[in-house]
Amino acid sequence: MNTYFNIKDSLYDITKKYPETLDIFVSSGFEQMKNEEMRRTLGKTLSLEMALMSKKINTDLFINKLIEVIKENRSLTDESLSTLKRSKAADIRIDGVLPCPVRIPLMENFNKWMEEEQDKFDFTVDYELKAASSGIDWIKNAVEKAENEDCLSDIFISAGFDLFFDKKLMGKFKSKGVFEDITNFQELNRDFQNKEINLRDPDSQYSIIGVVPAVFLINKEELKDSEMPRSWEDILKPEFENRVSLPISDFDLFNAILLNIYKNHGEDGIKRLGKSLLKSMHPSEMVKSHMKRVDRPAITIMPYFFTKMVKENGPMTAVWPSDGAIISPIFLLTKKSKKDKTKPFVDFFASKEVGEILSHNGRFPSTNPDVNNNLDKEKKFMWLGWDYINSNDIGNLIKECERLFNESI
Repeated sequence: MNTYFNIKDSLYDITKKYPETLDIFVSSGFEQMKNEEMRRTLGKTLSLEMALMSKKINTDLFINKLIEVIKENRSLTDESLSTLKRSKAADIRIDGVLPCPVRIPLMENFNKWMEEEQDKFDFTVDYELKAASSGIDWIKNAVEKAENEDCLSDIFISAGFDLFFDKKLMGKFKSKGVFEDITNFQELNRDFQNKEINLRDPDSQYSIIGVVPAVFLINKEELKDSEMPRSWEDILKPEFENRVSLPISDFDLFNAILLNIYKNHGEDGIKRLGKSLLKSMHPSEMVKSHMKRVDRPAITIMPYFFTKMVKENGPMTAVWPSDGAIISPIFLLTKKSKKDKTKPFVDFFASKEVGEILSHNGRFPSTNPDVNNNLDKEKKFMWLGWDYINSNDIGNLIKECERLFNESI
């Protein structure tokens, strides 16, 4: 029984009373809730019932997810979820962001592991692991200011092509060989190391523990007479101009989409992607959607996790792209100079237990070879590739893709 909120309650009231639910709203497509001013304006006029109807999201599944997050948060203090007291004097420092849908179970397991293991450590540990919806600017700022590797944290966990490959950020340390992959997997999970894809870093610097796949959510009512899109090439067709919702606020996933479209379809592909963006989906129009019909996207590109909230027998259907779900990798970086101390932490984050939380709880497939990601053989992934990453200035390439995309909107 739900004793926390009513379906008629406004989004503002729910998120004000239960701030921990904000991550779920943002990740489910309510990006405007990330902005405090929009929460006060739009959020006060939009009920939970109206919001879920506008997105055609399964009400029961979404409410259950909110309740689950609230219950878990009640049993954990905010301090235990995110950080120990920050100390520059700590021997080992860990910084990162975790995918919103699995952050709480991951932190529960990590805190439990720390309680069991910390007496074995002859060094001090300091960590801060925030929700992905909070962004990674705080990490970027610290990395940009770092003059040498001693100024860096010892372990980083996050998605983000710009953070890890921009030559002004982590890229300047990558080129100096500061990091080392110490996961010691003989082989990665067969979903990610086969004849079509290989996520293992050939330079043995970066580790990848999981991925965030981007898939299509198709509104069959809005699709009308158009043929069901099955691939990324289909999304770029003229018939879908101004009919696609893109995860622009999810910078990591959006950058992965931009880079892969650019690699496979060039500048023209980025321009066509910009033209596909549904321009009429302004938050102010959502408020009035119960009074008049507004244009809704025929296609929503979103993380695989949120497709499980789709109503059965409803107008929405999930499509895994035939040419592969574009992936934003979840990187695990470890400084080579501290590997004797960081090895137990790397083993934890790369473990089967963590992999199953990522894969089974969050539908973020794991690279751990012992995890069953429960994926059909036809579900392929689209990966930028290490050769492409190492032969391009990824930071500048992202900026160029953003420029082309914005100019075409």
